[in-house]
Amino acid sequence: MAKPITKIEKPVLTEEEEQERILQEVLHELSKNVGGMKETMILLQELHKSGILGAVNHLVEAKEDVTKIAVEQMLRPPVTNAINNAMAAAGVLTDVDPQTTEKLASGFAKGLQKAEEGLKEEKKMSMFELARSLKDPDVNRAIKFSLNLLKGVGEGLKEK
Repeated sequence: MAKPITKIEKPVLTEEEEQERILQEVLHELSKNVGGMKETMILLQELHKSGILGAVNHLVEAKEDVTKIAVEQMLRPPVTNAINNAMAAAGVLTDVDPQTTEKLASGFAKGLQKAEEGLKEEKKMSMFELARSLKDPDVNRAIKFSLNLLKGVGEGLKEK
């Protein structure tokens, strides 16, 4: 009776045979993705012609120096202040109702448009016209909004 097989030995490939096997796998994958490979080659050629590819290669080669410069720039007080201000502004915006923000932005845009039209008139406003404009519901609404805004800002300043 034959002996049972207890150990399976994998064939050991030489380095040349392993390289040939890998090359065949790569060629097989390339043949399945011909269109993508052609587009990639065109993209690389265009990047090379424009000099972008060389610049990216140099940037990657100098990665330690570039990283050091970037970190140094990010640690400058104006940059850290800008980041802190952006984070604080984002925090404030999370407390505000998006519909209110949208109304305010829309009103501000319309206000800028009206202000630009008013600049074109080059006509001085008299005290009587100023007092009469307070009766305009839109002007009154904006003044009331502004006064409430100033009140809220003042309250916020007192708390800090």
